[in-house]
Amino acid sequence: MFKIIKEDIDSVFERDPAARSTLEVLLCYPGLHAIYFHKISHFLWIHNVKLPARLISQFARFVTGIEIHPGAKIGRRFFIDHGMGVVIGETAEIGNDVTIYHGVTLGGISWKKEKRHPTIEDNVMIGAGAKILGPFTVGHDSKIGSNSVVVSGVPPHSTVAGVPAKSIKRDESEVHDHVDLEHHKLFDPNYYEIETLKQRITELENKIKNMDTNSKVK
Repeated sequence: MFKIIKEDIDSVFERDPAARSTLEVLLCYPGLHAIYFHKISHFLWIHNVKLPARLISQFARFVTGIEIHPGAKIGRRFFIDHGMGVVIGETAEIGNDVTIYHGVTLGGISWKKEKRHPTIEDNVMIGAGAKILGPFTVGHDSKIGSNSVVVSGVPPHSTVAGVPAKSIKRDESEVHDHVDLEHHKLFDPNYYEIETLKQRITELENKIKNMDTNSKVK
């Protein structure tokens, strides 16, 4: 247990340069508090002590602003940065060394009592405000761009962004043996499409101007 706690604290130092001391991390990081509350509520949940598990989960939501269903399965060294507005559903599964930011939803799209939330494999980074909806898998070493809406599976070593999220080819040689937080470098397909449209509009405007000029000359 102490080894796991130390791993969680170390993961904060590795992924947040603002962290200054162990005491500060223990007292001032709601993401860490939410994870510890979840460890307790999940233990009760899997031992069929459902109501107390839900009560602890609701208390954690009130205190931290992070909602994690006690049925969710979460791996080691999970880091929630900032945390406010994070929602993780009942059948969600999260691997090791996963990082998510505020406003992320791991949600379901079915009312049936079955697997309806995503599975997040190891070493995935999910940017702020992203919504991952459905019972599919986000492959290991992948990145989800901020405010993306993901509604289908993501292969390992992939980067996706946009609404709906589109896959962007990624060279596996870029994958590091540590958590990659450089999500500001993610390619935005929506930005690319808008820039292409702007360029095309400019070209058409120039053609119209040339046509007007030629007609006046005649």
